[in-house]
Amino acid sequence: MPLPSTSTQVTFPAGAVEGRSTVLAAEPLGDGRYAVVTAETPFHPLDHSWPDQPADTGSLGGVAVRDCVTGAVGPGPGPEGGALLLGADIPVRRGEEGWAWLVVHVTDEPVAVGAEVELRVDADRRAALSAAHTGCHLLALALNEALAPRWRKDPGRADALGHPDFDSLAMDTSRMDTDASTDTYRIGKSLRKKGFTSDDLAADLPALTEAVNARLASWVAADAPVRVEAPGPELTARRRWACDLPEGGASIFCGGTHLHHLGELAALSTELRLSEDGTELIAVTTPKRR
Repeated sequence: MPLPSTSTQVTFPAGAVEGRSTVLAAEPLGDGRYAVVTAETPFHPLDHSWPDQPADTGSLGGVAVRDCVTGAVGPGPGPEGGALLLGADIPVRRGEEGWAWLVVHVTDEPVAVGAEVELRVDADRRAALSAAHTGCHLLALALNEALAPRWRKDPGRADALGHPDFDSLAMDTSRMDTDASTDTYRIGKSLRKKGFTSDDLAADLPALTEAVNARLASWVAADAPVRVEAPGPELTARRRWACDLPEGGASIFCGGTHLHHLGELAALSTELRLSEDGTELIAVTTPKRR
């Protein structure tokens, strides 16, 4: 059977955790596992270029989905196109023209191509990851606000609330798990050239942490609505996280999953720390769900 030539349609941006679809491809991976592709899916895969949110798990046609990754099929010499490439083996950025971008469900058992199957995501795991991802974006905005006085000049990039975008300019890595999100920021020459001062940052860390956590608490108390804005249903659509905060509407480009409103949290707090050499600021943000 030829591999799909169009990108997978996804329903996870709206929060879906169940669905039905047709199996378009099922290939052995050579290690006792199978790569299963459906026309539409509620499963969120690990992104191959920015792997911040872990993959959904669950079941497909009664078969356990152990992992879920981004796959791609490039243009090939024959009518069936190129081979199915997974994750780090994909040589181009997501959305590259001429490529089909696929959600690949990894199972321990084969599934019949052409079968219509029920897809079910582990809803509790999804909710935990969504809480962590929403918390990550709120942390970014609160941290930008708290660090705004440390900019000696306009760095040329502001966040949705009008503060210098430290989160975007200094971001090194961002990772979520079911308990928290961990963001690591690089504080080096490049950031200082843009106007950021790290003088006495270690001494100011307790006050900064208090300010950030106060802002996070006020946003949770406001129970602001949250949504993912998507221009289309395909996996490659450039989606935005959006939240109607009391200070104004905020949005951040994001391919992950999120809460529907901040009242789903009982609390949200972050711990800020510096690396021993002072070149990295680490924020561990922990949501507490109701």
